[in-house]
Amino acid sequence: MEKPTPPLAVPSEAASETTAMPDEWCARHFDHLSPDLAATMPATMARMRELHPVARSEEHGGFWVVSGYDEALAVAQDWAAFSSAQGLNIPRAQLVVRNLPVEADPPEQRVYKRLINPYFTPAAVEPWAEATRALADRLIDSFIESGSCEFMNEFARPFPSLAFFQLAINAPEEDLEKVAYMASKSSTPDDPESRECWQGLFAWIRDFTRARKDAPPRGDVVDAVVRAEIDGRPITEQEIIGTVQLLVLGGLETTAGALGLMLDRFCADPSIPALLRERPELIPSASLELLRLDPSFVAVARTATRDVEVGGCPMKAGDRVLIHWASANRDVREFPDADSFDPARERNRHLSFGAGPHRCAGSNLARMNLRVALEQILTRMHDIRLADGAKVKYHRGLTRSPDTLPITFTPGPRLTPAS
Repeated sequence: MEKPTPPLAVPSEAASETTAMPDEWCARHFDHLSPDLAATMPATMARMRELHPVARSEEHGGFWVVSGYDEALAVAQDWAAFSSAQGLNIPRAQLVVRNLPVEADPPEQRVYKRLINPYFTPAAVEPWAEATRALADRLIDSFIESGSCEFMNEFARPFPSLAFFQLAINAPEEDLEKVAYMASKSSTPDDPESRECWQGLFAWIRDFTRARKDAPPRGDVVDAVVRAEIDGRPITEQEIIGTVQLLVLGGLETTAGALGLMLDRFCADPSIPALLRERPELIPSASLELLRLDPSFVAVARTATRDVEVGGCPMKAGDRVLIHWASANRDVREFPDADSFDPARERNRHLSFGAGPHRCAGSNLARMNLRVALEQILTRMHDIRLADGAKVKYHRGLTRSPDTLPITFTPGPRLTPAS
């Protein structure tokens, strides 16, 4: 007798499990750095879309928050009216150098993006898949026999970091832990360690790229950056550091957060991993649907360059504007039954990698990493649950991920003998 096929569309429990922030907070005091928002994001952003797809917050000196899909896409695509050159954070982060190419506007932005794009095409990253799979298995081997792990520290953070360091930029593995820590702290502007971590990240990248410039070429993206010419002149050290800084931030923090949010959802709704184990051919599309529901790249800032109207709201030149990708991804105007997980969704133009000229250059690498990680996790780890008594808290700011995610599962065998 054949087993019944599980339904593809699975209603999300996340939005119903939390209470939205008060309407007055949504209307006038929206704060993307609030831990309360991190804890209640699906419900709060649903209320924002219902009441104020475009709202004016009085926090952080005043800024606009754009939560509807059409409005977010319009702002992201209109780089001439909404500039990235004045920073991606609200309040502005205390950067040592600007992140390139995302903190530049076309045509300057295109020059830097052309340096890195060839190294992150689907054809460029797919040959790394089996080495990436070996990394995933190595990490799973370290805890599979115990039947439990702290998923963020034991898999979600080291997995993309190791893959990025070893395969993309050929950086020393022994530096990974401190660089990942600095990247995480740097992404929250009001964190007391933020400025120190920006400075530490700057120093590490400066020393790393200087060493690579003097070393024999490795044929990777770092070589392309350190030996580049910009408009007929040698690239400056500040430009080198800014470009590699963006690669590091994108390669470490956001993919780790996406993995943590995916496992968080698996714990909340075991029917999703059950479906994907039964139908593994759905994993590539499922990973994109999971990214739509729970993106780790939550929001980004722009600055209005002229008086302009968005969603019926008049903005003035110089106004700061926060595009909320995570909210736009749940807009029912674009995504029918938006709170449900549906790996067969016919049209999934999610904004988890951004949109417009600044769309994430590393999206192909991220998709490959997530696909491989899910394949190995679903194959080797069964009955995944949140550890008894665990309460998940979320990193806040422009990115979102579980701070910790203690899980249990059925113990399994190692693939390689313990040394």
